[in-house]
Amino acid sequence: MGICNKVAGVLAPILLASFLLKDAESIKAKLLVLTNPLEHSQLLDELAHRMIVPYLLMALFLALMVLLVRFAHLPEIKTEEQANEKTTTSHNSIFKHPNLLLGVLALFFYVGVEVIAGDTIIRYGESLNIAMSSAKYFTSIMLIFMVIGYFFGVALIPKVISQKNALIVCSSLGIMLTIAAVSCSTSSVLNIPFIDLTTFKGVELTIPYTVLFVAMLGLANSLVWPAIWPLALNGVGKFTKLGSALLIMAIAGGATLPLLYGWLTQILHSTQQAYWIAILCYLVILYYAVLGHKVKVVKSHNG
Repeated sequence: MGICNKVAGVLAPILLASFLLKDAESIKAKLLVLTNPLEHSQLLDELAHRMIVPYLLMALFLALMVLLVRFAHLPEIKTEEQANEKTTTSHNSIFKHPNLLLGVLALFFYVGVEVIAGDTIIRYGESLNIAMSSAKYFTSIMLIFMVIGYFFGVALIPKVISQKNALIVCSSLGIMLTIAAVSCSTSSVLNIPFIDLTTFKGVELTIPYTVLFVAMLGLANSLVWPAIWPLALNGVGKFTKLGSALLIMAIAGGATLPLLYGWLTQILHSTQQAYWIAILCYLVILYYAVLGHKVKVVKSHNG
C-alpha cells in the first residue's frame, strides 16, 4: 500500500506541473513586469483556474471510491475476538499504555517532517534560483527515494532487521542528511538525467546538493510509519481500534510542523537553516525507537 501511495506521489507532481505549469517561467516573467494590479490579478486567476478541472476529476474519482467501499464486503473486526488473543491487556484505560501514546507523538513528528521535506523542497529550490523546469521534479525525486526505501523494507523486515532497528537506522539517517542539507554550500549543484513523463523525453535537471540531501530524506522517512505502528500497538489488546484511531490523528503533524518551518524561514531569514526543525523531529523518533516503545506503566502497590 505504501509503495502504491508513493508511486502515485511520484507521478502526480510531475504530471500536474507539466500540464498546469508548462509556461511557468513566462508567467513569472510577466508578473515581474506587470504594473497594472488588475492585469496582475487576472493572470493569477487564470493560473488558479487551471486547477479546477483536475480537482473536480479527483473529487469524482473519490466519490466513486466511496460507493465501492460502501457496497464492498468489509467485515467488522470484533473487539471480543481480540480479548482472547495473547496481546490481551488487563489495563482498563488507554492511558495505561505509554508505548502507544509516545508512538502517537513520534508519528506526529514523523508526518510533520515528511510533509516539510516533500512540500517545501520545490520552493526551497526556487529560493536558490533554480528554474521551475528543474524544481518541479524535486518532490518526485524525494518520493522515488521513499519508494526505494519501501522495497528495502519489504525485503529486509523482519527477516534481517527488526522494526525497532529499522526505526533507529531511519531516524539516525534523517539526522545526518538534515545536518548535510543545512551545512552544504547552496552554490554546489549536480546535473542529473531524468525523464519527462508527459513527453517521455530525457531532460537534464539542475539540483543543488543541499536540495538533494533534502530529497534523500525520503529514504530516511520510508520505514518510519510501518515501524512505529507495530511498536505502538504492541500489547494494547482491546484498545487496538482506539489506538489505531489515535495514530491516524497524529497525521495532524503534517498540518502543524510545516507552519513552524515557515515561521523559522522568517526568523532566520533562510529557507536552508529552517530545516534544523527536522533534527528535532528525528530526535523524537530516535528516542521512541531506543527507549519510548519500551516504556510501561509502573503498577502501584494497590494493583
